[in-house]
Amino acid sequence: MGIGSELMRGLGLGDPVIRLGVTGLSRAGKTVFITSLVANLMDRGRMHALRAAADGSLKAAWLQPQPDDTVPRFDYERYLAALTGPQPHWPEGTRHVSQLRLSLRTERSGFLSGLRGPQTIHLDIVDYPGEWLLDLRLMEKDFNEWSAEVLGRMQGRPGAEDYQQSLSELPDGDRLDEPTAQKLARSYTAHLLASRDAGWSDCTPGRFLIPGELEGSPALTFAPLPERFAGSRMHKEFRRRYEAYKSRVVKPFFRDHFARIDRQVVLVDVLGAIHQGPAAIEDIRRAMAEILSAFQPGRAGWLAQLLGTRRVERILFAATKADHLHHVQHNRLTAILSAMLREARDRADFSGARSEAMSLAALRTTTEDIIRQDGEELPAVRGRLLDGRQAALYPGELPADPVALLQPARSGATEWLDGDYAVMNFAPAPMTARPGDGPPHIRLDRAAEFLIGDRL
Repeated sequence: MGIGSELMRGLGLGDPVIRLGVTGLSRAGKTVFITSLVANLMDRGRMHALRAAADGSLKAAWLQPQPDDTVPRFDYERYLAALTGPQPHWPEGTRHVSQLRLSLRTERSGFLSGLRGPQTIHLDIVDYPGEWLLDLRLMEKDFNEWSAEVLGRMQGRPGAEDYQQSLSELPDGDRLDEPTAQKLARSYTAHLLASRDAGWSDCTPGRFLIPGELEGSPALTFAPLPERFAGSRMHKEFRRRYEAYKSRVVKPFFRDHFARIDRQVVLVDVLGAIHQGPAAIEDIRRAMAEILSAFQPGRAGWLAQLLGTRRVERILFAATKADHLHHVQHNRLTAILSAMLREARDRADFSGARSEAMSLAALRTTTEDIIRQDGEELPAVRGRLLDGRQAALYPGELPADPVALLQPARSGATEWLDGDYAVMNFAPAPMTARPGDGPPHIRLDRAAEFLIGDRL
């Protein structure tokens, strides 16, 4: 959106726009969140906690052509068909930046509402891979700092030994040839991919995981080097490519997309991290804290708004997949998320932004059940697995005090002492919705009320 559009908006001559960013790390559910949010804003029968829907002031919602001609459109129709069709299945995850504009027609309130007529508000939803967000932290680190950090945390992760072996097989460090550089970059990328698949979150550079159009380019052909290579030709070239990656890949992404956000959703797969163990919890806590340090929370002044420079006004931290728990444990899941992100939330609140943490499921895939085990009744959920079988899950009892999880994670524990937390991969359930109902969810209406309710 250009300065002219911002000027029109600032003078009250154009329709207001809310730019909503949706982010999170891999498998947090960004695509499903956006698809279900749009579907439920268009068919609002399940959006009781969204006041504008409940009182009828939100009259209509429809999709419009997106405003940025150079950004791919979020493929809403295809994703919705995947989730709600005769054979429902999960759509593929986010692999590039995409955008969707949903226009909302509301009835104005107040003394002059009858004279001013209805209002149209455009909701521009921006989806981008969470892995790319990790790169924002690189802007403040040079190649040596990044290399030392990455090599230090690599131990114990999948593929680490293979990468260390690749380093040991390097020829004279003062030589540099492109096949050697490519081999080392491939080995490091394989380590990142294996680590992500094993549940680790802090995997940089993010574009190594989802390279897009940059695959095979020199900007993605480098890897961390130990201190013994300092001063070598390879070290100098990798350092140059690392700086090029920051200036030509990370910085434009921040400028063109991330820094223009008004409202932000941060999705976190807390249950998946708990299942992986204490190290995964600490990894995702640290990664999310560093990601959120790149935000510019707080309310922007009128001049900044006029010139198109935005600051995030509201941030929602959402623990996804709440449908994998019986509702009696939802408050505990929310408390764990709040504790994990305490530092980031305090920073946002102090700067003037409003933030909130909640547990939600953008698409509910289970029903609640009680199962009996060893004479004890356990609150469980039941749903369809990816192979089509029906199964009931009691994942274990989350602790009432989040410290019971976070303390072992921070102290370097390798496993939980007081519990074993299970997880299942449920598939979308076949839907029989009433006319006017969007897909079933848990607290998606509360999320929408916090993010955009004040503007409706």
